[in-house]
Amino acid sequence: MKTRTISHKALTGLLLTLGLVSHHEAIASDLAARPEVTQFINDMVSKHQFDKSELFRIFDDVVEKPKIIEALDKPSTSRPWYLYHPNFINVTRISHGLAFMKQYAPELAAAEKQYGVPAEVIAAILGVETDYGRNAGSFRAIDALSTIAFDYPRRADYYKGELEAFLILARDEKLDPASFKSSYAGALGLPQFMPSSFHQYAVDATNDQHKDIWNTPADAIASVANYLHSFGWQKDQNAIVKATVTGETYPTLVADKFNLHYTIADMAKFGVTPAERVDAQEKAVLFPIETAPDKIEYLLGLNNFYVITRYNKSTLYALSVINLANTLKTGMASLQETAASS
Repeated sequence: MKTRTISHKALTGLLLTLGLVSHHEAIASDLAARPEVTQFINDMVSKHQFDKSELFRIFDDVVEKPKIIEALDKPSTSRPWYLYHPNFINVTRISHGLAFMKQYAPELAAAEKQYGVPAEVIAAILGVETDYGRNAGSFRAIDALSTIAFDYPRRADYYKGELEAFLILARDEKLDPASFKSSYAGALGLPQFMPSSFHQYAVDATNDQHKDIWNTPADAIASVANYLHSFGWQKDQNAIVKATVTGETYPTLVADKFNLHYTIADMAKFGVTPAERVDAQEKAVLFPIETAPDKIEYLLGLNNFYVITRYNKSTLYALSVINLANTLKTGMASLQETAASS
């Protein structure tokens, strides 16, 4: 006798009718019936030769997530540095980072040699992003990306592009789109790449025909290094220096903290002086950090700092990566000294 299966959509509808789940908790997708989704499917067929019936099956299984929209609509609150950094630079994260660096020392060394990015910086990115895979996201990527692409007009165009890239990714990796986990915003794997970044920067370091940034740390390590290298990481260069500011014109520079438009010589005209020697022609960004209530310090972010902000456009994020990297470097040196003397 042939066994009949019930679709996810039909099952969720039944549970809603019986009152076993709320409409808010899980919305059975009607995506495939919506004109904009049908158009998206048709575009995927014509542009990338996807099977139309398979795409309809995939979208019939999507569960839209209203809580994602709620999260996106919440106004972001900027925490001061003294409250922000303990989330990423603490005993637990440092111990996880040191253990990761010990376990994957050959892979980190290989990536550093190939891409010029220090092992501790690669490890720090993975630590800040997901605590070395411990917090890589629990949403189904297809649900997260579809929810934002079709239910959040402000980011719809961008996320339709990411959804397109994700479906190609799943096909290339020969895996079911429903099997991928992501953050609520659709970021993937240990490095939290968006699907388009995966296509541009993910690396198959193990040569097994898969760019497995979820379960293969070697691939995640090489992918992060490739990303930073691609944006112009400079080997053996400082990322930040402290600065002093005087006068009334330096706030002009703070307003442009994500672009390398000004050299150190230019900044001197605005009353900005680095606390240590820096090439006058090197470009930098100026940004403040609140190190304690009512206490502000100014830092100059050099090229490598700028590169980290290409990974996440946040000065506090970049500073966390740099500080965690420095801590991991010191910790590894201490461990090596202890091992050598025992």
